[in-house]
Amino acid sequence: MAIERVRKFFEEKGIADRIHEFDVSSATVELAAQALGCEGCRIAKTLSFHVGERVALIVAAGDVKIDNHKYKEEFATKAKMLSFDEAEPLIGHAVGGVCPFAVNDGVDVYLDESLKRFETVFPACGSANSAIELTIPELEDLSGFVKWVDVCKSC
Repeated sequence: MAIERVRKFFEEKGIADRIHEFDVSSATVELAAQALGCEGCRIAKTLSFHVGERVALIVAAGDVKIDNHKYKEEFATKAKMLSFDEAEPLIGHAVGGVCPFAVNDGVDVYLDESLKRFETVFPACGSANSAIELTIPELEDLSGFVKWVDVCKSC
């Protein structure tokens, strides 16, 4: 299971005890916010795209959407999300639990500017019923991100 892969990664960092696992689904922003008792905007959703031969994960605030024009300017290609069936084999995590931690080789992680307005955010941990609260510097460190991007617009 992908959550075990993420748990092992977090054990190596000494923070596995901070993973929240729920008896209910946290597979969407709304469900995660309910499970955590927080605002949906603080859910750090991870969106997955094809960028040439690579996979790009964009971690963004829960209350934003991809802006196609900004995305094309940043990546020089049209935004094409991975299909449901492509997610797990290409990323290492299934839809609902996609996160920027312990991903497969060939996956590039980007953090969207929409996250910078929060002290802490809640990304998933590899399953559809998990999350972890991280500061923005922790997210930067643990995600191994390539760079900050501005590819979203408010919903």
